[in-house]
Amino acid sequence: MGNLRVGTSHVTQHIRYSPTLEDQAALKENRDHYFRDLGPDDRTDYSDGMTLSSMVLSRDWPEVSVLECILGGLQIGVDVETEPERAQVKLARSKIDALIVDCDLDGTTKFLDGIESALNTVPLLIISSPKRRQRIKDTDATFVFEKPISVEQAVHTLSAARNMILDGRLRYHRHSLDLPAWVTDQQHKRIKTRLLNLSQGGIAIQTNQPAALSGAVGISFTLPGNKLKFKINGEVVWSKQGNAGIRFGEVTRRQKQDLRLWLAKQYLTH
Repeated sequence: MGNLRVGTSHVTQHIRYSPTLEDQAALKENRDHYFRDLGPDDRTDYSDGMTLSSMVLSRDWPEVSVLECILGGLQIGVDVETEPERAQVKLARSKIDALIVDCDLDGTTKFLDGIESALNTVPLLIISSPKRRQRIKDTDATFVFEKPISVEQAVHTLSAARNMILDGRLRYHRHSLDLPAWVTDQQHKRIKTRLLNLSQGGIAIQTNQPAALSGAVGISFTLPGNKLKFKINGEVVWSKQGNAGIRFGEVTRRQKQDLRLWLAKQYLTH
């Protein structure tokens, strides 16, 4: 932070720390090293689109630089704010997926109290020492950083936060489709249908059959892109005017992961 005096006025400027090119290169190399240690869910590349967003409320520029580097690598947009009042206005006007608050910044306790009831983000707090955990124990903080923030800590914490955000978004998200699908009914009759939409828990189909589908069925379909083929058992939960909704039954771990990653990529790139 630097102070400037102009005449009799006293103006305070918050001078941002700018890492050198060598520092940036070293930070990215360190980040990429820890990215390679993550699981396949965390390493997924969503660079075709970046619709996840974050706000960092801090004036600790070295820490902010680490966070910006990791968030960028996770394809999460970053908005840095230094004043709690302005941050509160922005939160009221726009959707922020992850809010990262530096508790060493004056006014953050009041800021967190003021937004707690309306908070619709994944909150993350930065604290300067373990002693500060007592101060934040009553907050809704999902994750806590301790200063100094290491690249390893930031990679793993922010990756977990991103997965939580995606899981929340995808839980009830249905992706519209128009693809061929096959349903095998209880009489082992194979019926050609159209796949209308898809979620993590089931599908909607168009059957154009005079008789309504019911009970346990088998489903097979192929998703575009990587040509992922699925064969899943399910249960018809509704059937009306040639359309039906089918809830997935037991899904293998591999199928669940493939489905989640495919839906996440569609969500973030459309």
